[in-house]
Amino acid sequence: QGKQKKARKYAVMKRMISLRDERLKEKDRVKAPVKKKEDPSAIKEREVPQHPSCLFFQYNTQLGPPYHILVDTNFINFSIKAKLDLVQSMMDCLYAKCIPCITDCVMGEIEKLGQKYRVALRIAKDPRFERLPCMHKGTYADDCLVQRVTQHKCYIVATVDKELKRRIRKIPGVPIMYISRHR
Repeated sequence: QGKQKKARKYAVMKRMISLRDERLKEKDRVKAPVKKKEDPSAIKEREVPQHPSCLFFQYNTQLGPPYHILVDTNFINFSIKAKLDLVQSMMDCLYAKCIPCITDCVMGEIEKLGQKYRVALRIAKDPRFERLPCMHKGTYADDCLVQRVTQHKCYIVATVDKELKRRIRKIPGVPIMYISRHR
């Protein structure tokens, strides 16, 4: 009349001897850890993350009018697609002098993209752009930008990448500049 289904028994597992079992020899047995009594007069230490001194609550005091803007690869590409002059549109956005900064990792990423992105490479080599040397291993630009922004809170990050924006939003006091609706 049909195959009978075997019901699995609930919470079946291999039987193992506990390390505190009486059948084990004395040398194989695990000894119960001895708890030390805490001294109530002793000062309790806790690991508290050090907050940067430049932050006054959520306001970053290191950001000042000659704004230093860290530019990402896709920001340059999107500015080309939107037909925006990068430096001029940054100044229009912030109503102040802007110094676009480009790291070695971002430069390497643009060079790896090849001949198709030669216009982006020419824009990145513009003398108005400030070059920032990288001392770390690897050329992953997103990690480089996040690391630089965590160390020095004096930068605005210009990116269109959703994943990078999500990572930077977790760092307090770092503004993000992006292109939307060709602006």
